[in-house]
Amino acid sequence: TLAGQVDRAIRRRSSDSVPSMTGVTVVDHPLVARHLSVLRDKATPSSDFRRRLSDISMLLLFESLRDLRVREDAIETPLETTGGMRLADEIVVIAILRAGLGMTDGALRLIPEARVGHLGLYRDEESLQPVGYYESVPRHAADAEVVVVDPMLATGGSAVSALDRLKRDVTGRMRFVCLVAAPEGIAAVRERHPDVPIFCAAIDRELDERGYIRPGLGDAGDRIFGTE
Repeated sequence: TLAGQVDRAIRRRSSDSVPSMTGVTVVDHPLVARHLSVLRDKATPSSDFRRRLSDISMLLLFESLRDLRVREDAIETPLETTGGMRLADEIVVIAILRAGLGMTDGALRLIPEARVGHLGLYRDEESLQPVGYYESVPRHAADAEVVVVDPMLATGGSAVSALDRLKRDVTGRMRFVCLVAAPEGIAAVRERHPDVPIFCAAIDRELDERGYIRPGLGDAGDRIFGTE
């Protein structure tokens, strides 16, 4: 079962250099691990949390965009004409508010030409279901490369809702990039959107009774904006 795959992937982490399962990639890199440790630390101030989140986001996006299509182009250097590469497709980054805002800076540092959209979703604390309150998706080509970003993949409700919405007018490739994922959230996304690959820095143990990822790093939005 998918839940069994998730559980086995978590147990494999101590022995495999690049833990993964079908459709899910855990980016295994010393710099990712170092940034993640600082982000988990409750003593990390908001200013450092924001900077580290931007840096780790850039590393995660670098890996998640490894298969971008490119086209050949002629480049004029100061000395001569040579061959070069340009991106073949439009790239759109969709941040799930509010915590996804913390990942857009890293995305734009990596891909300055990317367009950025926002989907406002919050989780009802009783039902744990996503509630939409804002939407701003830039116009883009139907076959654009769409990257949905949110630091936490907990229950998977917000991610599934965002992907449901985007698939109404997007026919291109999509991918979901997060910092920390819970097995429950991975299972929810894989069940509803098996065609969307997931990239993360870590698969954590579980969700608690409040829907928080354990061990996690707390509420990412609160830690980004200092509203704990």
